[in-house]
Amino acid sequence: MILDSESYNLANAIESLLEESPDGEIKPELMESVLEIATTPCQDARQAGDQLRALRRQVSEAAERHGLCIGSAGTHPFAMWEDQRISRAERYRELVSALRFVARQEIIFGLHVHVGIDDADKAIHVTNGMRVHVPVLLALSANSPFWRAQATGLSSTRMPIFRAFPRTGMPPTYKDWADYESRIGFMVESGAIKDYTFLWYDVRPHPNFGTVEIRAIDAQTRVEHTLGLAALIQAMVKELAEHYDSGGELARYPYEMLEENRWLAARHGLEGQLVDLPHKRLVSTKELARRLFDRLRPHAQDLGAEQEFDGVEDIIERGDGATRQRIVFEANHDFNEVVREIVSATTA
Repeated sequence: MILDSESYNLANAIESLLEESPDGEIKPELMESVLEIATTPCQDARQAGDQLRALRRQVSEAAERHGLCIGSAGTHPFAMWEDQRISRAERYRELVSALRFVARQEIIFGLHVHVGIDDADKAIHVTNGMRVHVPVLLALSANSPFWRAQATGLSSTRMPIFRAFPRTGMPPTYKDWADYESRIGFMVESGAIKDYTFLWYDVRPHPNFGTVEIRAIDAQTRVEHTLGLAALIQAMVKELAEHYDSGGELARYPYEMLEENRWLAARHGLEGQLVDLPHKRLVSTKELARRLFDRLRPHAQDLGAEQEFDGVEDIIERGDGATRQRIVFEANHDFNEVVREIVSATTA
């Protein structure tokens, strides 16, 4: 979020912050009040952390020189989409022309994590398998409890806002790479979409990058939580890749149940329950997250990401971002105070 440093309103000021960066990419997004930073491909979570901290410092310092500041969360607590200008890039203007209100009201902020995969069929296996993990990732990352100066009652308000877009949410399953290529090719050849990047599912293969991309999660305020979730996702992908290499078959669960778990995660964050799919019963989301954390820790150790992985434990023990925002708001019912706290923690 690009913010006015006095009012903490969103500021339509992306052009003033687009500077060359030695530590990754700084790019515009759909709206002029939104800034995207992206690391280059990294060998491990530690390298990603070094780049991400440098990028946050750079954009924060650049913003300060223009009377602005930077904050990271899933939504801005009191901003109005009617006040936001659309970026001048042709892709974004075409998007607004095609989607109208659906695109214009999308002042939301997400975290995307790419993990490199060395085989096309393996990438499909991993994509299919990651669908089961999406709800717990969404619960851990929930960081958008406020929208248009209202407490929504949701932990991730970002999720249903983005759900208004076409081709979002839980992706379908694909038999293999040939099936994926055929089905997406049908959409492209028919003129329905320009290319596969117009599929905005929670998880998708990204052929141009050779990755599986996880898109389900809210932007994180604290950099250690960003890196913790990235390390967790990398460990999940490692486990699924090894499962494919060993000839394993994925368990099949009803699409409706995957979507229901996704909703429960957005509604309650870590404070609710999810369905433990293999056992067909509701369990504490924290319990499920803890179980997953403990199971995947050896994978994080193998990947050299144990230190970053501990950021997930901090979320489990001390609460997701939505819980932390609510605690600040409940003290004085002051949305400016919430954003001020977000800014402070974003650059810490």
